[in-house]
Amino acid sequence: MAIAMTTERPAPVPGTRPEGARDEREAAARVREMFGAIAPRYDFLNHLLSLSLDRVWRRRTARRFTHILRRPEARAIDICCGTGDLAFALARERKRAARAAGERETAGAMPVIGSDFVEPMLERARDKARSAGHHAIFAAADALRLPFADASADLVTTAFGFRNLANYESGLREIARVLQPGGEAGILEFTEPGAGPLAAVFRFYFRRILPLIGGAISGNREAYRYLPGSVAKFPSSKELAALMERCGFSDVRVSTWNFGSVALHTARRA
Repeated sequence: MAIAMTTERPAPVPGTRPEGARDEREAAARVREMFGAIAPRYDFLNHLLSLSLDRVWRRRTARRFTHILRRPEARAIDICCGTGDLAFALARERKRAARAAGERETAGAMPVIGSDFVEPMLERARDKARSAGHHAIFAAADALRLPFADASADLVTTAFGFRNLANYESGLREIARVLQPGGEAGILEFTEPGAGPLAAVFRFYFRRILPLIGGAISGNREAYRYLPGSVAKFPSSKELAALMERCGFSDVRVSTWNFGSVALHTARRA
């Protein structure tokens, strides 16, 4: 990996810290508990609270990797996959690319693999895969200790889940470990919006209105209070790009949408 030479390796960059969590182990346990509790209403609230823009963002993310997905043998893993929506977007893009090339949609193609450590989320992902016939499979896995071999993937993605890791640097190094040299990563995540009146309106909605609606419908106010707080503490786009380079990635590129409140980081493993 391309890491700057120092006499002492810097301490890993810490990740999320839900209220009351004293260390990484407790932080991970609290995240697992929160997301397990809201799994039954998770999809409904995602689409409602984003006005279905979350579907658009995932579709855009998948299309950034058409050049990989068009190869039937390419191995794609979506970590922190939740109920599977980005994994399904990748699978649909693979079908679309095959049709555009005049090939059978999934003939011999590797299924997209989704992984998460919240079992109620995975149960919903598997149900959706069966009912819609998506070419995707799902496995329980901690993103900080992925059960995949070194250099075994061509693409690793995550949508709105990386922010919840207990250690961001460890998560990036694990993605780099799983990717083969030249493989690519995509991190779609919320971030603090930029300046301007529309950004200010969105910031007010995200911090004040969204937690009230999400908490009332899901029955879990803690989870939707945690969301804006975790975004406020998450590294900026520039900071995350620098951290990715430090962890062995090159050609880091950032695209922002929705007044700067959503960022897609793409990079190549050096």
